[in-house]
Amino acid sequence: MHSPTTTATTAAATYTTIPISGADVISRSFQNLSSSLSRSRPWPEFLAGAGSFVRPDSLAGAGIRLRCNAKYFGANYAILTSACAAASLIGSPVALIVAAFVGMLWLVLYFFREDPLVVLGRHVSDWAVMVGLVTVSVLAVWFTGILNNLLIGIGVGVLISAVHGVFRNPEGLFLDENEAASDGLIRPRSNLSLHTTDFL
Repeated sequence: MHSPTTTATTAAATYTTIPISGADVISRSFQNLSSSLSRSRPWPEFLAGAGSFVRPDSLAGAGIRLRCNAKYFGANYAILTSACAAASLIGSPVALIVAAFVGMLWLVLYFFREDPLVVLGRHVSDWAVMVGLVTVSVLAVWFTGILNNLLIGIGVGVLISAVHGVFRNPEGLFLDENEAASDGLIRPRSNLSLHTTDFL
């Protein structure tokens, strides 16, 4: 006789392996992508006033700032880097379209896909998907000759994001108590109440 835990685990495993159509897989990937982009912070907050940009006191402080800002503004940094990569290809519309198409394939079929991919009734492994995407990417770069420009654009985007992350003062950004507690900025409420009762 199986225990309830074993039964539940088996049911969950069975549920997660139910194949869905390729169109549904892509649709859910787009939903995940849209949800991720919706977590970007307002751009006025990202840019902020000059008073929000202060030189860090030390290298360790710069690292802490970069880590905090990367977590808080992660979606903004991704959008900024993508915009710089697109701007580097603006002189070649065909290359820009091809790069955008290949990038979208990576996002939808690999990074934001949660469900198994089924094509013509057959399950396609993650390894096969990655090999196919790498092949398409190499062919796109080969035929369009965009590698140098693309690397420059991505490098500029990463550099701007890093400079912003180091100089943007993160104080006051973590307004959610759970986020602040997980980053060690405040003590969890349960601990506060525990220490308070110690004095009573």
